Amino acid sequence: MLAVRDLDVFYGDAQALDRVSFDVDEGSIVAIVGANGAGKTSLIRTIAGMIRPAHGGITFRGAEIAGWPSHRVCNLGIGQVAEGRQIFPSLTVGENLEMGALLPRAREKRQQQLDRVFAMFPILEERLKQTAGTLSGGEQQMLAIGRCLMGVPDLVMFDEPSLGLAPAIVQEVLRTIRELNREGLTCVLVEQNVAMSLKLANRAYVLENGRITLSGTGEELLADDRVRQAYLGM
Repeated sequence: MLAVRDLDVFYGDAQALDRVSFDVDEGSIVAIVGANGAGKTSLIRTIAGMIRPAHGGITFRGAEIAGWPSHRVCNLGIGQVAEGRQIFPSLTVGENLEMGALLPRAREKRQQQLDRVFAMFPILEERLKQTAGTLSGGEQQMLAIGRCLMGVPDLVMFDEPSLGLAPAIVQEVLRTIRELNREGLTCVLVEQNVAMSLKLANRAYVLENGRITLSGTGEELLADDRVRQAYLGM
């Protein structure tokens, strides 16, 4: 479904990604794990069209999309739940959700997707007219996911979805990602919480200093001594 090949990304003279390659099969959950500063967010933003790569290719369902503007990438079916949620705090919950449905691909399914979001997150329907910036952190994360779903994505990239959330809310967010995947949504999960990500993932890649250093199934990497020592404190 998604293939990334030999991706190089620079910020000035500093290289953020170095020949990164990986694949995402349709219907899977793929985890990209690594320490803070490893290049995970740069990778997500490059796929999403927010950063232009210096070298390499990104193919989504046969279309070469490297360097495409973000609105074209979104309308092709790649959604993003950004790090830090990135909702519009001065708009209401309803207005935030409406923003997600502005893509041409989403307009005909606006009501259908809205019903889906409310079924998944009933609290958002209760808070429909509430200013988004007054929501709790967990509710804002639900809104960020809901807004992304309004765009009718086929693949969603979750960038640090557990960041800053209480443990109980983190588990709820993970259950949501798992349920969306069961419904057929392909997911890329970018997380500092390595154990959590690997337990959820069908396939996983370890990103260190801008390079993919390990790959395998989630179970394989959970059992790998290098991962256990470097990331799990074992």
